[in-house]
Amino acid sequence: MSAFDRMRNNAFVGVSSAIIGLTLATAHDARAEQPPPPCHPNPHAAEDVATVANRGDVVSLPGPLKARLVQLADRPHSILPLQVYGEAPSPSLLFQYYLLETSGFERNVFVSVIPGVNDTAMKTVTGGNCGLPTVGSVRLVVEPKPGLPTDPNNVRAFIDVFTDISGLFVINNESGWYEGWMIHDLVVPSVAPPRPDGHAQFGKITGEDAVHLARMGSGNNVPGHIFTTDGNAVRFPSESDRFPRFQTNVVPLQLSMGAYNSLQQSDAHNYWEFNYTTNWIHPLYELPFTGGFPDRIGAPPDAFEDGEIGKLSSLVPGSGPFGVKNKANVYGDSPYRPRDPDLFDADVDSQREFRQRFIPSGLANEVFLDVFVRRASFFPWENNLNRRLFLAYALEVARVDTNRDGVVSASEGDVDTASDGFPDNTRLFIPATAFNRFAVTREINDGYLAPRFAPSQRAWVLTGALQAVSPVVPASEGRDGDDR
Repeated sequence: MSAFDRMRNNAFVGVSSAIIGLTLATAHDARAEQPPPPCHPNPHAAEDVATVANRGDVVSLPGPLKARLVQLADRPHSILPLQVYGEAPSPSLLFQYYLLETSGFERNVFVSVIPGVNDTAMKTVTGGNCGLPTVGSVRLVVEPKPGLPTDPNNVRAFIDVFTDISGLFVINNESGWYEGWMIHDLVVPSVAPPRPDGHAQFGKITGEDAVHLARMGSGNNVPGHIFTTDGNAVRFPSESDRFPRFQTNVVPLQLSMGAYNSLQQSDAHNYWEFNYTTNWIHPLYELPFTGGFPDRIGAPPDAFEDGEIGKLSSLVPGSGPFGVKNKANVYGDSPYRPRDPDLFDADVDSQREFRQRFIPSGLANEVFLDVFVRRASFFPWENNLNRRLFLAYALEVARVDTNRDGVVSASEGDVDTASDGFPDNTRLFIPATAFNRFAVTREINDGYLAPRFAPSQRAWVLTGALQAVSPVVPASEGRDGDDR
């Protein structure tokens, strides 16, 4: 018997009796999770609870995650929580998850009734099933495919992400959608000597940067700490926030999980693949035009007041206002060769997509280090955040953009490609385990890849914190029809 088989069997024995108790307890509590009249209960609640609780991809999961999936099965739904199918000879392995709720951020019109604003209006996002709380979960499993790493800290690992939510109304108009975001909060890096040009090395700060950071606030901004814009202790989003003047002091990088919508019974489900071909961040130069990005550190965002919402477009890929601007008839979406950001691999490089709008997550992190953290080594005289962002984006993209078109193409951003003096691009990707938060937003078709009103929480509907699972547990049943 292999070590993996022993782990799986021990896990099953250890949880089997607990599952029976959980199933019975949840079934007993099912009435409390059913919607009140005039809404209608799930007539198959007991059966659905037992099915999910004992399903092979659920039976070995940590208690809180298992309980959440059973809770979703108990409620009215169109489909049960997504089943995880294996994509390798051995089961996929759960290494982290997020439990999503509508608390932990400032109330907004999507999750709350606000007197004088929407207290007489129809509910369009939360509040379905006669007021059952909106909740969800996100599961991350690594695929143990032959030849690929099984350590989720390795950016070459292939990871599946499963989102299940109960209590979101379907979005009908203007092609709106819900969108999940894995969030990495900017961290102060270690100190190293600068490059010959005086700029900090990749993923580092200079000694002068460290001195500047030490003078901020109460001294929080030391290497290894989550960076805060005021130098004080970390203050994550909170229900006590008041947009636009009192908000979180962390700097988030947000990785899209793709767009999805809800089903008839207000349940939403989404599958997404996390790997080096998808671990890319929206063009950061969109942020000053979303409505949530300030002009200066500590200042309230004012893009709406200044009439700047939607003022700039990234539809034609390039490196932003201070970078390369490309022609629409070359880099725009062509009817002769439609743009396909998923077209990452090909035996012939010319057949790979070259018109990417987004950039690898680690490169986006480097841009934010320039903007917020490297105040001594990167344009120390420039205090306007918009200009710092435009300068940093153009500079950092140029370091890996070998053909100088202002775009990080599939070939240039490939994990195996050498760039900027490094033998490969592994440094350009943030591992899944470093995304410490998750959020779901209510989006409209505004033409931007950035989250709506980013980096604020004005369009958030759910959020949750990372829960690590160690040791990993088997979390799939059956086999995917296509192991790609």
